[in-house]
Amino acid sequence: MSGFSGTIVQVKVADRSRVSKGVDRVGDERFDEVLLDLEHKSNEELRSVLNALQEEEQKISYRRRVLHGKMDILRAELVRRLKDQREAGEDVISGGDIDRLIEILASDLRGVSNVDVAAPLEDDEE
Repeated sequence: MSGFSGTIVQVKVADRSRVSKGVDRVGDERFDEVLLDLEHKSNEELRSVLNALQEEEQKISYRRRVLHGKMDILRAELVRRLKDQREAGEDVISGGDIDRLIEILASDLRGVSNVDVAAPLEDDEE
């Protein structure tokens, strides 16, 4: 479960240590190690890890909602502009649009993202 790296969370744990930069660590221990050694962890340590992950999930969820809002605004503006172009008798679809559509339809898009989802977010540098 290395998908937790690259994010910032500060959480107090039983020994009052804090999560270092990145949710992949609690105190001196990696989350992966915590998950592999669950039976030797106290309930308080497990709750601390769970709380850190829930807090990170909330931050990610909030950021996702903000991004979707921005995307909705941009899409609405593009639709408005395209309607204005069509009403003015201009071409709505360009040759570049057709080329891009051909490229998309010809490619293999089965779940492949063109974005490195494991890369740290810009906000994580704070």
